[in-house]
Amino acid sequence: MSLISVDKTITIAMSVQDRHASAKWYEDKLGFELAYHADEAGWSEVLTNTPGVAIGFGEHTEPVPGNCVPVFGIADLDSARQKLEQAGVKFDGDTDVVEGMVKTATFYDPDGNALMLAEDLTGAAG
Repeated sequence: MSLISVDKTITIAMSVQDRHASAKWYEDKLGFELAYHADEAGWSEVLTNTPGVAIGFGEHTEPVPGNCVPVFGIADLDSARQKLEQAGVKFDGDTDVVEGMVKTATFYDPDGNALMLAEDLTGAAG
């Protein structure tokens, strides 16, 4: 039995130089749909053709290609983080909060692969 219950969504977070250009490329080349650009947060998302799966673009001056982070949607990040930490799961620093948008926390699997939990703070999640 799992320690936490993740939502039926996953976002693959990618590091890019120009998230607007990247989103356009994924739209034009792969037929994905722009979900939104959150300029104040330096983040954009496109919806893939797989239900519940999106690709998010974080803008960085020196992106690290191949460094994709699966981001699992979760209803109560604080509770989930506490349960995982009690089970010995290592987290990377404090939980990040973008008020009115999202709460995120990065953690690692036994091989050091980064994973992330994200709680929707927009009120749009059902």
